[in-house]
Amino acid sequence: MISIVYRLTAPGMIEAACKDLDLKSGKALLRPRFLSICKADQRYYQGNRAPEVLKAKLPMALVHECVAEVIFDPTGTYAPGDFVVPCPNIPTQEDAFVAENYLYSSKFRSSGYDGFLQEYFCSNTERLVPAPKHTRLEVASFLELISVSMHAISRFERIAHGRRARLGVWGDGNLGFITALLLRALYPDSELTVLGTVEEKLAYFSFADKRVHVENLRVGPKETLCDHAFECVGGMGCRPAINQMIDVVAPEGTLALLGVSENFVEINTRMVLEKGLRLYGSSRSGVADFARASSLLGAHPALGQALERLIGDVVPVRNIHDIHAAFRLDVQQSFGKTVLDFNA
Repeated sequence: MISIVYRLTAPGMIEAACKDLDLKSGKALLRPRFLSICKADQRYYQGNRAPEVLKAKLPMALVHECVAEVIFDPTGTYAPGDFVVPCPNIPTQEDAFVAENYLYSSKFRSSGYDGFLQEYFCSNTERLVPAPKHTRLEVASFLELISVSMHAISRFERIAHGRRARLGVWGDGNLGFITALLLRALYPDSELTVLGTVEEKLAYFSFADKRVHVENLRVGPKETLCDHAFECVGGMGCRPAINQMIDVVAPEGTLALLGVSENFVEINTRMVLEKGLRLYGSSRSGVADFARASSLLGAHPALGQALERLIGDVVPVRNIHDIHAAFRLDVQQSFGKTVLDFNA
């Protein structure tokens, strides 16, 4: 079967190509229905990656956040018309100690391998999870990003000590919103504080107990703000955010680092040692994180409704011109997700 794949061949340039799909491979045949643009997609599209990285990874189809419709599943796991969320991480081996998203041997869609910006694609059914119940498909389209927060929280639950009365989230963007919302659902009795730099964006975090502009944070000597903290800032803001976390997290607290920065970040290691803090990095996710995130949304309809705040522009996509239009709109968006209404 021939499918059309829309590949980025150079920054700002997308070309259509034909791809042969093997319908006898034992994999499910799927049609992307809604796709969501990630900041990583934009970095490739805008050419904001090192030239050697672009040379090594292009051409490739972008977008790793997707909800798809099942066309045919030879295993009978899913019926035609079912909506599923594919995990973009494709492991090629198992390791008893290293998760699938940290194995160098794993492949990742839209990072050196074709993403979901294509007419049809095939996938092993074990890399699929049912779209969350009671949740709009536009929200399901960015379940991958939700699963990234879920992965970080699952690791936090294994690493951090048991005192979790006060939790802090640094970052007032999409990742901070999702992480804070999941923490609110999973730890309803904990005091949740969200810290950011834009008052208008902090207003979206109405479910938090406290919303604080980072410049207005006042904590005296030997005082603490939270037991554990999550950094969801990334970029140039990583350095001040992480160091502020180090200052105000209680001794022996845990700091989860989720924000991506292209630059080295200086941190106050003296206070890390003095307080006995634990810092861990968290990146991407695995199919188990997708399943837990989908299950949580299905069990808490209000959670999916809150996530609808992140639905930004919904762009009907019928051709390459529409894809370019969606990426241009996404650049202008400071909060929320640009969703592609694909193949409708």
